[in-house]
Amino acid sequence: MSKPQVIDDAEHERVFQTVAAVDVAKKEGVVCLRGPHASRPGGRQSTVWTVPATMNAVAALGGQLAGAGVQKVTVESTSDYWRIWYYVLEAAGLDVQLVSASQVKQLSGRPKTDKLDAMWLARLTEKGLLRPSFVPPPEIRVLRQYTRARTHLTQDRTRCWQRLEKLLEDALIKVSAVASKLTTVSVQDMICALIAGERDPQVLAALARGRMKARHDALVAALDGMFTSHHGEIAQMLLGQIGFLDAQIARATMLIGEHLASIRAAWGIDNDGSTGPGAGTGTDAIVTAAITRLDAIPGISGDLAASIIAETGLDMSRFPTAAHLVSWAGLCPRTVQSGPRTRQAKGQGNSYLRGYLGQAATGATGTATFLGERHARIARRRGGAKAQVATARSILVIIWHLLADPAARYTDLGPGHYQTKIDTNRKARGHIRQLEALGYQVTITQAA
Repeated sequence: MSKPQVIDDAEHERVFQTVAAVDVAKKEGVVCLRGPHASRPGGRQSTVWTVPATMNAVAALGGQLAGAGVQKVTVESTSDYWRIWYYVLEAAGLDVQLVSASQVKQLSGRPKTDKLDAMWLARLTEKGLLRPSFVPPPEIRVLRQYTRARTHLTQDRTRCWQRLEKLLEDALIKVSAVASKLTTVSVQDMICALIAGERDPQVLAALARGRMKARHDALVAALDGMFTSHHGEIAQMLLGQIGFLDAQIARATMLIGEHLASIRAAWGIDNDGSTGPGAGTGTDAIVTAAITRLDAIPGISGDLAASIIAETGLDMSRFPTAAHLVSWAGLCPRTVQSGPRTRQAKGQGNSYLRGYLGQAATGATGTATFLGERHARIARRRGGAKAQVATARSILVIIWHLLADPAARYTDLGPGHYQTKIDTNRKARGHIRQLEALGYQVTITQAA
């Protein structure tokens, strides 16, 4: 028999006297107020009513719940319809928690209506059985909207380039097989010339610049196609859309920088003790700015650091350990154990954060750093996909430590870190055993 283990309840696992819950829909929400019974001592009662999902109605609800002494309000995360309930009730001074729908599913065999769903939410809330989702503070929510908008614009631009490549393939123009990508200046000049009516492959290939000039013959063969006027019209539309998206991405990046400068928690402290939007960027700073701290990690740029902060926030107290943050991001498997059998299941996580960390891991690949060597070692044994996830997880652990301690600085362990951890005697004995098993007699001598 194993020794009994004492496990303390988490902060959200506490019993509340008076709670409320909202079953959210697009036009309205069903509210359940649950508290002590008015006439039966020790009893409980629920009051259920419907509230329109409008600003005035939800604000009035906030005042009503605050007057009733509600200690906790639960809102189910249904699409984006939860936002008006969460934001307005939070602004009314109530303690609001957002919970995933997977946690509040009805028990099998129970009837399902909006009224019963709201009552079930309230019962789970009063017993402390719901684990709240992470909702960042207002200034981080604004930053997140900016960074996600930039991400969507960048994805749209990538789709436009892909459509342009498919259009050129339809026109039998195989320039993408010669050039590294369509975004190079040389290829864009050739496409613009095709749109303008130029069809001579020799003239088009002569527009090549830099190292692409050495591929003149291959370009001539690739540019000999059947590009017609309708291809030119569509290509002009796509290039115009790409140019528009470039301008929007640049504007989004500017707005992200301006908003970051207004967040005090992201500021650094200079050596003279002064702080502000531009403080903490020097090497002698007492506390470096949050963006500067993350920018020091291999694979992370300033823009990528801003996107990561928009997802994780700057307050790491929401994640007690780095492992909690890794689990929330979905970079570790979910353990399912029953009796002697243990298996691992895929978790959900934050898809935006995983994407940003994947970009960082790809950027760190091949660098002469600890992260680059870690990726290479895992890729040799388990493949590139698992190596990328493992490297992304390592980057996120580093990020947690840098954000949890503002005075921390990133110091690279170097590509030779793993070599210093090798037990040379043990490794030599292993090689000797393998050679002796093949019938060799081995004598080793220490090199001078």
